[in-house]
Amino acid sequence: MLQLPPLSLYIHIPWCVQKCPYCDFNSHALKQQVPEADYVAALLADLDADLMYVQGRQLQSIFIGGGTPSLFSAEAIKSLLDGVAARVPFAADIEITMEANPGTVEAGRFAGYQQAGVTRISIGVQSFQPEKLQRLGRIHDPAQAIAAGLQAKQAGLRSFNIDLMHGLPEQSVSDALSDLQQAIDIAPPHLSWYQLTIEPNTAFGSRPPVLPEDETLWDIQEQGHQLLLAAGYRQYEISAYAKPGYECRHNLNYWQFGDYLGIGCGAHGKITLPAEDRIIRTAKVKHPKGYLDPARAFLDRSWDVDNEDRPFEYFMNRMRLFRPIPKAEFTARTNLPAETVEQLFKRAYEQGLLEQTDTEWLVTELGHRYLNTLLTMLMED
Repeated sequence: MLQLPPLSLYIHIPWCVQKCPYCDFNSHALKQQVPEADYVAALLADLDADLMYVQGRQLQSIFIGGGTPSLFSAEAIKSLLDGVAARVPFAADIEITMEANPGTVEAGRFAGYQQAGVTRISIGVQSFQPEKLQRLGRIHDPAQAIAAGLQAKQAGLRSFNIDLMHGLPEQSVSDALSDLQQAIDIAPPHLSWYQLTIEPNTAFGSRPPVLPEDETLWDIQEQGHQLLLAAGYRQYEISAYAKPGYECRHNLNYWQFGDYLGIGCGAHGKITLPAEDRIIRTAKVKHPKGYLDPARAFLDRSWDVDNEDRPFEYFMNRMRLFRPIPKAEFTARTNLPAETVEQLFKRAYEQGLLEQTDTEWLVTELGHRYLNTLLTMLMED
């Protein structure tokens, strides 16, 4: 029988000052004043419609993403979090993360967000170099990015994250390592460091910039990894490094195939229903106009994860983590015996991408290096 996993909540705030050319998230350039009160009310009504999925659990984490959530005032965030707490119990050590843009006005709000209940800020820096920020369509400059990091350190938060990209247009190894060293110098407990990818339906997708050659990308990753290790960070996930004890608990729940409610424009959720042997996914109405329509239905669509799809969906998430995969966890989260995937893994064992013991699987160093190849094998088999 399926076992109920931990429960998280994702809250999507869709507005940005402007749309970045690489962004394929559900975000919309702000053309008028942010409708804070109306949107908070809609979010809580959306949550009300999903309360049957809580099934007696506490929220272990909340992630407020976007868009640019820090366009909302601290008062609006407090009203939102108070409303959530009135509907779903919080774990005593709940982690509440909020994404923020390091613009000067927004950075000054960090202490207010902490007082509203936020315990962790994720700052979307992307680069500390002015020409790279301009190329990425970011609205802040390097000084504002550094100031935001320093203010996050002083705001009384439990933790904060710096979001940094590499493999930027025409970026050299020294440019990328300079960015990374600047982030390390700020000393965030958590650092998300990942390669820019060109996505369809974006400005970069229509007019692709010149990106570094594969050899340069490889050197950036290898040298940057060593720089992070030397600074006391440990890679616990494909694109995330943290000081011990500061891993992002919300993302860990995603990667371990936990459950999460998704509220807000275009938000996705994943819910386990043990009594019915069902795992369902949900997606909410994407556009703010439709989401805020008084005659709205928040749910756009929902669908079941069928038995034949469960192994791939589980491993697609779980293999991102740099830690063993318990076979018992696979069974608890999918209601399938470990033997279900033995034939699936045959080629991965043979090529040294995956190892196993009686109780767990382990993605090898080679497997993490070629994770897309490993997952493709699972899809083909």
